Amino acid sequence: MRHAPALFRTLPLALLALCACTPGGDRQSATSETAAPAEAATVASGHAFNDAIDAGDFAEHVRQLASDAFGGRGPGTPGEDKTVDYLKAQFARIGLQPGNGGDWFQTVPMVETTADEATALNLTVAGAPQVLKFGSDMVVGTRTGQAQVSIKDSPLVFVGYGVDAPEQQWNDYAGIDVKGKTVVMLVNDPGFHANDARLFDGKRMTYYGRWTYKFEEAARKGAAAALIIHDTEGASYGWDVVRNSWSGPQYDLPAKDDPAPRVPAQGWITGEAASALFKAAGQDLAKLRSAANKRGFKPVPLDATLSMELASRSVEKSSRNVIGLLPGSETPDEAIVYMAHWDHLGTHEGEAGDNIYNGAVDNATGVAAILELAEAFRKSKTPPKRSILFLAVTLEESGLLGSKYYVAHPVVPLDKTVAVINLDALAPVGKARDITVVGQGSSELESVLETVLDSQQRKAVGETNTAAGYYFRSDHFNFAKAGVPALYVDSGTDLLEGGQGAGDAAGKDYTDNRYHKPGDQYDAATWRLDGIVQDVETVYAVGDVLVNGDAWPNWNAGNPFKAARDKQRPAAPASP
Repeated sequence: MRHAPALFRTLPLALLALCACTPGGDRQSATSETAAPAEAATVASGHAFNDAIDAGDFAEHVRQLASDAFGGRGPGTPGEDKTVDYLKAQFARIGLQPGNGGDWFQTVPMVETTADEATALNLTVAGAPQVLKFGSDMVVGTRTGQAQVSIKDSPLVFVGYGVDAPEQQWNDYAGIDVKGKTVVMLVNDPGFHANDARLFDGKRMTYYGRWTYKFEEAARKGAAAALIIHDTEGASYGWDVVRNSWSGPQYDLPAKDDPAPRVPAQGWITGEAASALFKAAGQDLAKLRSAANKRGFKPVPLDATLSMELASRSVEKSSRNVIGLLPGSETPDEAIVYMAHWDHLGTHEGEAGDNIYNGAVDNATGVAAILELAEAFRKSKTPPKRSILFLAVTLEESGLLGSKYYVAHPVVPLDKTVAVINLDALAPVGKARDITVVGQGSSELESVLETVLDSQQRKAVGETNTAAGYYFRSDHFNFAKAGVPALYVDSGTDLLEGGQGAGDAAGKDYTDNRYHKPGDQYDAATWRLDGIVQDVETVYAVGDVLVNGDAWPNWNAGNPFKAARDKQRPAAPASP
């Protein structure tokens, strides 16, 4: 364990130790699967809920949220109505207050756009026609809200990783004007495929590696279209995940709420389709990939043009964040936030076989966790001194839009938000000797976590696959960009039964067979919830320290988000 920063050295060690096993003083233990039922409450299902963090209660929440009746919890669908009504009912049953000025909901405006999957990319490569088909060769869509996007004979340009990063002395657009052109780029960021720690963060993805950044940068440069070349290693998921995620309705905030530039057409092409395209254009994709990994890379025009008629159906709708508030007893204007996203990929109409994307792990588990946390904090004998906001956000799967909207319209001002703890996709694989901190080393919140883990004889570890860029792929990231210290924890991988090998195998099995697939379903026969219960207890203990103290954790020195927090909360002048 690292030494605690000065601001936490005043916290009583007894309190830290106590939080890890019994949430608060002489209050009832909120920890076990076998805890005796407290004052029971029921919902329509007839399930009796305990005050404690409880595996049976957790399973009931997941069972409901991930059932076929909720239709995959797609924003703007009947599945949303069922989901937010369920969350409102649970928050009310627990005894929280409506968190948005007397309302349980925060309306998030959105534009739902569904591309015509008959769309094709019509290429002319070295004078010869070539057609890429939707789904098998590529996916494409628009985030502009336009019903029709027409592109005619747009020249293709390979722009490496599509990165313009002055602080890295790196510009993949150097020396070329791409206005009206179609840029083709690699997934991830420089240094990844070369395994060169001197380039960006080497194998660890930076924000420049995220597809969201790449499309935004292409739009800033004036491109007519932008295509990312998929490779499983660089993306950290297979083509089926891309195809499933980009098929059907896609969601965005309206331009008035998110004025960032948008490229008229954006999408992905398979590695196989890209290799064939480059070969027909007289180029070698493998050699260009190697060249793109070196400083001084210059964009390469291809002997190819793209034409496309992209028809889309766009509808202005809205979705809802669900917010419950537990007011603080002493400083109610200060709050910590527990958050999870409730949305998933909905139902893919017309898809053969099981077309409901239930999203049990991703992210009914995170939502169940914040419900269990809310129950434990609300039913404790001693109310928290600071407030706690329980925030279930929408549109995470569409680019973190629900949390983006909340950060732009916060219920608790950001300079009064002590910290955010994000829960996303907890693994039902049993207890572990560790817990994963995504983006480990980011903030002083980790010192509190480590003290709690010490008392549990566990440890914090960083994510195994740093190349996947998980830190940029969940809702805490919007808070982080705005300066609020955020802790994003995930299940451990060194399992008590089977060790690291079993944990790694379970992670691979989920990614290969269930992540963003219809197979992500609750299975009472195989799910092991004791590990999740322990992890929820852990983040309860971290929150208990924060809400019952007066510390203001910050980002660690050198973190890119520290400047924003320092601006929000300038350091108090030193005493004379």
